[in-house]
Amino acid sequence: MGLFDKLRNELIDIIEWVDDSNHTLVWRFPRYQNEIKNGAQLIVRPGQMAVFVHRGEVADVFEPGSYELKTDNLPLLSTLAGWKYGFDSPFRSEVYFVSTKQITDLKWGTPNPIMLRDPDFGPIRLRAFGTYSLKAIDARALLTELVGTDSSFETDEVTELLRSIINTGFADMIGKSQVAALDLASKYREMSDDLRTIVCERIDDEYGLEVPQLFIVNISLPENVEKALDTRTSMGVIGDMGQYQQYQMGQAMLAAADNPAGGGAAEGMGLGMGFAMANRMVQAGGPGGAAVAPSMAPPPAPAAAAWHVAEGGQTRGPFTQQQVSQAIASGQITAATQVWSNGMQGWSPAGQVPQLSGAFGASAPPPPPAS
Repeated sequence: MGLFDKLRNELIDIIEWVDDSNHTLVWRFPRYQNEIKNGAQLIVRPGQMAVFVHRGEVADVFEPGSYELKTDNLPLLSTLAGWKYGFDSPFRSEVYFVSTKQITDLKWGTPNPIMLRDPDFGPIRLRAFGTYSLKAIDARALLTELVGTDSSFETDEVTELLRSIINTGFADMIGKSQVAALDLASKYREMSDDLRTIVCERIDDEYGLEVPQLFIVNISLPENVEKALDTRTSMGVIGDMGQYQQYQMGQAMLAAADNPAGGGAAEGMGLGMGFAMANRMVQAGGPGGAAVAPSMAPPPAPAAAAWHVAEGGQTRGPFTQQQVSQAIASGQITAATQVWSNGMQGWSPAGQVPQLSGAFGASAPPPPPAS
């Protein structure tokens, strides 16, 4: 500060604060040697309070308005300074402006999961986060307990403390509530109000602060538990698993048929899915048929032979004679393919089974010797 500024500011005649930060709770008016001119103008805007501190003691507090600083409106300061009959000379005092407006864009969250005993899932871990607003309501307590001699006191200097108070209150509240995890979403508003009350009881008298609004935005389960719940929900939505599998196999067969580039691999996949679908249809009573209930007697055996096919170490079937003949004609069943039907002693190559060998066609005899 230059000499001219010192001389100009030595006697202050206008005291005011224009806050552009929106995150400053307390701001000390800068002055040279604390010299304030007798009769100076004090301007306290809406959302502010002005506090005069003289020799370490909180003196007068001014609400929003415009004031001319004289003995009659500085009663406590006049008493502290010993001015019994008024004063005409400049006086020294520190002036703190306290913001009383709400600071709204503040967030809180649980840094670590909270262990709980849930009636549905047993021991679980929960996380939570939300938003809150902050407001100063007691300038004296705020200056005494938190600000001290700071020239500027920002919300960042108190948010860590507030988040700790909120997290402790939330853990205590949710532990006592005994609400099932699946029912927590319906309790957000009620729990937000209860949590705000717990926090305000702690900070109102002790720090001169208030939390006008506090919201629980989300309470979440661990990721693996949420995935398990999603799987359980998906199974409930699908309903009949057998019908769903038939639908999936039908869609896959259509996709394979539309992909001519698949070649033999696509044909083999189509054969496998066809076998699986036929097997499931037989088990379910055929296309459009209802599955036989376990308590009912099994249906009578079909008159036609039921063939089983062994491929890749797995057994597929039963298939009708017509289905097997079609598979032989398309090359999906070869003469070396192992088959079995009721009455046979064991598995045999399809080309050696009398009922099927004719489907492979007779081989041409060797050519006659040249003459």
